[in-house]
Amino acid sequence: MCPQISGIIFNEMSSQLTEIRHLEKGNVKMTTIGFIGTGNMGSAIALAAAKSHKADRILLANRTREKAEKLAEEINGEVCDNKTIAREADYIFLAVKPQMLKEMYEQLDGVLAERKSHYVVVSLIAGRDLVQLSELLGNVPIIRVAPNMPAIVGSGISLYAANQLVSAEEKKVFEELMKYSGLVEETDEHTMVCANGVMGCGPAFAAMFVEALADGAVACGLPRNKAIRYAAEMLKGTADVLLMTDQHPGTLKDSVCSPAGSTIQGVRVLEESSFRAAVMNAVIATFEKKL
Repeated sequence: MCPQISGIIFNEMSSQLTEIRHLEKGNVKMTTIGFIGTGNMGSAIALAAAKSHKADRILLANRTREKAEKLAEEINGEVCDNKTIAREADYIFLAVKPQMLKEMYEQLDGVLAERKSHYVVVSLIAGRDLVQLSELLGNVPIIRVAPNMPAIVGSGISLYAANQLVSAEEKKVFEELMKYSGLVEETDEHTMVCANGVMGCGPAFAAMFVEALADGAVACGLPRNKAIRYAAEMLKGTADVLLMTDQHPGTLKDSVCSPAGSTIQGVRVLEESSFRAAVMNAVIATFEKKL
């Protein structure tokens, strides 16, 4: 994602934190959480955790320290190193690239082995299942979570699976930390793989659809900026209708298609171009890539 776009989104969302932090903590048990890796997704989840008002300390570590420092200013976090997080965090979020996981753990192995306090590892690392993570991290509580890109604006989907060492209370705390990122749902790892083509890759497909709609509108004479905004708002509104009414997408489509109208003619062209088959094949291709 473009760094400029990410920066704008994070700044807009973080402006809400000041008000949230004035809420009373009451009897809620506070938690220290740490993020190893503060790229786009790590930063998005850290921002959501800060808004949850569930963590009293948020520790941030990143290979490029400036990224962690910028995020720390936005969420009142603490910049530190990986070992400090491994030593002090109750929930250790791993948000590094898959190829960096082994090297990172080798640096932390000794620190984690010396810990006397309980901790939970939360992995955002793509392509690493619970068995693989346990082989590397050992016999510790592990949550594997797969958030998607819209989490950066609090409208994401995060599916997660946990090993048997994670308690119900720890899952509850995790869900509280994640809730400002969007929908958070526990599932099994097979379902996570099956859903990836829709929730993980889907934002790219949806963006392509918005772009194509806008291109068509521009060809008809609509200015580019308006074409993109109208297409995006239309997609968002249609999704809201489906979610709020629980109606089948085909029913919604039929309700828009009047007899001999323009919409059904557009649907006919999409069908002639194998629109639905192309979308289905794209989702299936992402699933097959994961196998």
